[in-house]
Amino acid sequence: MLAASTAAQAASAVLVHGPAFLIPSLHEREGLSLASAGLVAAAPLAGITLALVPWGIVTDRRGERLVLLVGLTGSVVCGVLAALSGSPVLLAAALALGAAFAATTNVASGRVVVGWFPPQRRGLAMGIRQMAQPAGVGIAAVSMAVVADRSGPYAAMWVAVVVCALAAGLVAAVVLDPPRPARGSVAAPNPYADRYLPRIHGVSVLLVVPQFLVWTFALVWLVQDRGWSPGAAGTLVAVAQVAGALGRIGVGQLSDVVGARMRPLRWVTLAAAVTMGLLGVSAGLDLAVAVPLVVLATVVTVADNGLAYTAVAERAGPHWSGRALGVQNTAQYLAAAAVPPVAGLAVASWGYSATFALAAAFPLVAVALVPVRDERHLS
Repeated sequence: MLAASTAAQAASAVLVHGPAFLIPSLHEREGLSLASAGLVAAAPLAGITLALVPWGIVTDRRGERLVLLVGLTGSVVCGVLAALSGSPVLLAAALALGAAFAATTNVASGRVVVGWFPPQRRGLAMGIRQMAQPAGVGIAAVSMAVVADRSGPYAAMWVAVVVCALAAGLVAAVVLDPPRPARGSVAAPNPYADRYLPRIHGVSVLLVVPQFLVWTFALVWLVQDRGWSPGAAGTLVAVAQVAGALGRIGVGQLSDVVGARMRPLRWVTLAAAVTMGLLGVSAGLDLAVAVPLVVLATVVTVADNGLAYTAVAERAGPHWSGRALGVQNTAQYLAAAAVPPVAGLAVASWGYSATFALAAAFPLVAVALVPVRDERHLS
């Protein structure tokens, strides 16, 4: 169950986040401005944002297996359409639709893990599942970036088609819906009766800004400002994503050990603020340490997701978690969809170093919002 859920989420990440690595090719081959190429890269974020809550409702009512199979199959079809599109407008439309199908993995694959693992092992298990997103970005970095550089942005979309098809086959082979209480047999109170879930949503939204800034522009920064080749830059980004995936596992295990999700979340949030500030300063001074810092920023800015995701699912319960996770991810993707075009304008106006440094303000604000005192004992 854990392996299949992780594979499904990784495949989704290739489709949704992989287009960020098409930006250099869209800029150079297709003649798009950096901001316009950023809009194409943001198209799947817009598509997934609109679909998360509806898929959450369907998952609450119909179960995880069906939703995962429908979503991954739709992703394959839309990936083929994107590869054959031949124009930036059609590419963006196919990416948005494909991401709407890929949204199923954000809700249903996490529920498979929460449903099959007990609380004292859930942090580690969810950390492993959450490594799928940076792992998927890493796969896209070493494959889609190189294919786009050699053969164009449309040819690179075949990578997403293949990984989504493989994930669909694995889900069909092994995933079963986790056991849950029958409706009406237990009380299902509204988890939004207090401020706990809204505050987690707010923290996650603020932390999305540095995360997607680094994800979207690290490769472009290495190529344009540092003179790296797309292949070398993609390899470094992939290594950073693997490190980020391992970091999520470590933070998840830490939350099991300390018996809490919010205290580790606050520690990660503070570390993100410090790291982005140092990255901005070192990039502005053209220091050699800027490259290791962009790797560290990639690791730190993704470490929070598993903690927040697990905490939301635990508080919401089996009959509300689909919708609550849909709201969680919708809020994140609304912010994420704005990052590539807005950051593209900021980079064009102020440069990479200033943009990196300004992003440090978002996790700094988030530190005060983490609801440490409102967390319940894990049980």
